[in-house]
Amino acid sequence: MSTQLQTRAAEVRRQTKETDVRVSLNLDGGGQSRVSTGVPFLDHMLELFARHGLFDLEVECRGDLEIDDHHSVEDVAITLGEAFARALGDKRGVTRYGSALVPMDEALCRAVVDLSGRFYLVYEVETRRQMIGNFSVELAEHFWRSFAEAARCNLHLDLLRGRNTHHILEGTFKAAARALRQAVELDPRVEGIPSTKGVL
Repeated sequence: MSTQLQTRAAEVRRQTKETDVRVSLNLDGGGQSRVSTGVPFLDHMLELFARHGLFDLEVECRGDLEIDDHHSVEDVAITLGEAFARALGDKRGVTRYGSALVPMDEALCRAVVDLSGRFYLVYEVETRRQMIGNFSVELAEHFWRSFAEAARCNLHLDLLRGRNTHHILEGTFKAAARALRQAVELDPRVEGIPSTKGVL
């Protein structure tokens, strides 16, 4: 028997003295996106994140880029994580776990996620460059830490091999998207919350 799925979507706005961020997310979308953060490389990563996760995603950020990109990258990640948490609700019926291996030319990246309700990040990704455009490469780890904490998930990102920094970061964003896509998928065999505790 088929049932009508409820819309798993959320819109979150975060305003501080440093940034003004709005994120709209539909977990059951088709991969459409509209992203404008003022950091073109981050825009590119979020667009491919939406495409490979099959999430419909809108992100708007006005930040203090005259200082640097830190606040914008961090607050976009926090707001995106909060949108995931809200869209998932009580996580009833979700697969919960997801994993993906993604090659990007010479780079091979792995992402594993558990929508556990508990934050933890393992980020074993070494890169050579410090900047890509106006994006500080060191902020990639901070992005995922902020995202995972706000989404309340356990996330492992590993670089298995690779040299080109652009390829490496692109591979991690694609792998994370595909792992999350798998984890948020509704499994018709799962009754209630996928935890022996009864809550995630």
